[in-house]
Amino acid sequence: MQKYMFGIDVIPLHRDTTCATPWTMTDFRTLAQMAEAEMRSVFDETPLQRNEHLSAKYDADIWLKREDLSPVRSYKLRGAFNAMRKVIDTHSKFVCASAGNHAQGVAFMCRHFNVSGVIFMPVTTPQQKIQKTQIFGGDNVEIRLIGDYFDDCLRAAQAFCAAEGAHFLSPFDDEDVIQGQASVAVEIERQLGRVPDHVILPVGGGGLSAGTISYFDTTCHFSLVEPMGGACLWAALIAGKPVKLDKVDTFADGAAVGQIGTKTFERLKNVGLASVLRIPEDRICTTMLEMLNVEGIVLEPAGALSVDALKDLGQAIRGRTVVCVTSGGNFDFERLPEVKERAQRFSGVKKYLILRMPQRPGALKEFLNFLGPEDDITRFEYLKKSARNFGSILIGIETKSPEQFDTFFQRLETAGFAYTDITNDELLSSFVI
Repeated sequence: MQKYMFGIDVIPLHRDTTCATPWTMTDFRTLAQMAEAEMRSVFDETPLQRNEHLSAKYDADIWLKREDLSPVRSYKLRGAFNAMRKVIDTHSKFVCASAGNHAQGVAFMCRHFNVSGVIFMPVTTPQQKIQKTQIFGGDNVEIRLIGDYFDDCLRAAQAFCAAEGAHFLSPFDDEDVIQGQASVAVEIERQLGRVPDHVILPVGGGGLSAGTISYFDTTCHFSLVEPMGGACLWAALIAGKPVKLDKVDTFADGAAVGQIGTKTFERLKNVGLASVLRIPEDRICTTMLEMLNVEGIVLEPAGALSVDALKDLGQAIRGRTVVCVTSGGNFDFERLPEVKERAQRFSGVKKYLILRMPQRPGALKEFLNFLGPEDDITRFEYLKKSARNFGSILIGIETKSPEQFDTFFQRLETAGFAYTDITNDELLSSFVI
């Protein structure tokens, strides 16, 4: 594997050994370009926009490939279109399993091609994505909610296909889908007028990253970004093959996949671990809020991964032309309070404590005097027990900077108030926060 400066691996193209006829780089580029050209009869290209805020912040030339502005607010309709157009003459019923974005792409294309589709989605899929899928597909699609995780509805969809003889549309593990997703790279190269120095891509099942890397080959650097609770590419690279994660955090549902695809991993297996970034779900929330508040850009958690990764790249991107693929903007605003909560906890400006309060007159007033002028109580639950000398309080405190908590905790300890910080205790916080 070749290396460029800053120690970033440059990924070579490799052949897909599962194909009857192994392809070359020229073949793949041609197929991706043909797919992109065919798409123009259905939907416009998504914009490539230079972002002044991010460019100044990271001292680089930062561009956003706005897949969140596609007709279905994600890149997924590209792969769905390319896969369906290849078999539309022989199939009239299509089936897919999806946490949301692939479902919307398939629904959109079912209506476009006037064919029927049955779409299997996890019960945990955000309601906004379910509703949009139905809107895009109209009378052409039927939605079935099965299981808590993507793998559950995938098994149900495949069983349905076997029983009904329908055509299964993989969300990522399909050559035609991978070629369709590579149309993102075709547009980037044309819109920028050249190949960028560095491309940052989110990874779920691997369709977008496999297609983009295969198209650009070794001509630029890549950073592949996964949510910490769904790092299936990372696990596969360590194992040397796709492996199933024991547990998946579904917060970043657009990239929360339990096992990377076989075909996509074949194209990604030479990626060095140094080029794969794993982002904590709570940190993604800080970027979602930044893009919303500063730029007015609505991104779903998976769609913010590539932008959030800029925080980890530092000197590797300084002075370079970087393209971040914002892969989706299907965000349900009912989740905004949760996103704000997660962002504040990650940033250290909000904490939850279990406090032992002496049961004597004036104790509560004494405690309140420990708070600074910028500290705000956001939650307070107190159960007085007359048979005890102390009562327990659940308290949530929000402040302006993490450092202010240091002073607050010192005051508590000096006064002899016992407390337990449960902010990062996953088990306790799941019950009380």
